[in-house]
Amino acid sequence: MQAHDHKGASPTPSADVDAKRSLLKDLPRVFTAKSISAGIVAALFGCSGPALIVISAAEAGNLSNGQTVAWLFAIYFLGGLISLIMASRYRQPITGAYSIPGAAIMITALATIPFNEAVGAFIMSGAIVLALGVSGVVGRIMRWLPMPIVMAMIGGALIRFGIGAVDSVGAAPWIAGTAVVAFFLSSRFIKAVPPVLVAAVVGLGVALAMGAVQPADVDIAFVAPQFTAPSFTLGAFLAISVPLAALVIGAENAQATGVLLAEEYRPPVNAMTIISGIGGMLAGLLGGHNANIAGPMTAICSSEQAGDDKSTRYGATLVNGVLFCAFGLFAGAAVPFILALPSALIGSVAGLAMIGVLLAAFQHAFSRHRGHQIGAFVALVVAMSNISLLGISAPFWALVCGIAVSLLLGEKTLDPEAEKTQVEG
Repeated sequence: MQAHDHKGASPTPSADVDAKRSLLKDLPRVFTAKSISAGIVAALFGCSGPALIVISAAEAGNLSNGQTVAWLFAIYFLGGLISLIMASRYRQPITGAYSIPGAAIMITALATIPFNEAVGAFIMSGAIVLALGVSGVVGRIMRWLPMPIVMAMIGGALIRFGIGAVDSVGAAPWIAGTAVVAFFLSSRFIKAVPPVLVAAVVGLGVALAMGAVQPADVDIAFVAPQFTAPSFTLGAFLAISVPLAALVIGAENAQATGVLLAEEYRPPVNAMTIISGIGGMLAGLLGGHNANIAGPMTAICSSEQAGDDKSTRYGATLVNGVLFCAFGLFAGAAVPFILALPSALIGSVAGLAMIGVLLAAFQHAFSRHRGHQIGAFVALVVAMSNISLLGISAPFWALVCGIAVSLLLGEKTLDPEAEKTQVEG
């Protein structure tokens, strides 16, 4: 595979200036109605339920409001910054955020581990990811992985968004149901307006009419961030650093890489790992569990809902990055506002935005000429499960189990040309 930077040479100052000028000229083209609406949907998804998980983890650790705000600032501002950097550098919808499963495991971990030790573990987790990225190991692994197994993992991990949309309709038929109907009707009859935007606007209108938009009861004040000095311990390293690093690489980065491949991009895997490591270390210094490339947000921003022209979809990532940065800066005031939106509306719109990604993942995973079919099926069902071993969630184990079964059965690629993994170092 070709590396992105030829001969390892650093760009010259004139090249940097030309790149900036080129980006500025490209912005009017990439900021389309579809890319802007997809970026907003991704931000609404990332700033709603996941923020509540972080707040729950902070409450489990008895953190002060200042420490909670610092945590939110770290992961959202840096996650948004990662989006802006990666989208500008590679012109691909490589979107940053943080590990949602990582926030979930903190609810249990912070019940027994002091927060200053957890902060030290956050920093060490970022260092692990950075080391793996610099070594190039992750890029080599991704080039070796059979694509049907990777795509099946993506399908299994993201199918919950599709199921979540159905559950949302069941929970709030008028709000989520009208959003879904509006999506498909606009897809059929209104070509000029992004269907996901129509769904969001119609669903929000119904929610407002029904009085379902209520300020969230979140115990977090608009206060200055309070940073925590790290303490480094072996116990926190084993309980937090190792699982977090595995989640960032085996779940978030792997999902993001898979969805980009499904949409026929050439993701720079090592660069994605390196910036995830740097983001993890910086977030840890500020008191957040990690800031990295994120699978779900990348899926939304790289989907067909972000634009018919793949070369403009990174505009969605730029929009998402700006909104994430703003959310991080004003977390204390923004959290109750975002959480006032009905969860059923957010769940249904996020699921609708995933349709194209899921179709591409399943088509790549179970196309017979690609081989590895049983391994892909095992990866699918494991990724769809809620299994968690050693603090590591299902997507990682889906890859492990799928590859193990495929190797055990001696499955091979039937069409080598179809199996080429277009990733860059």
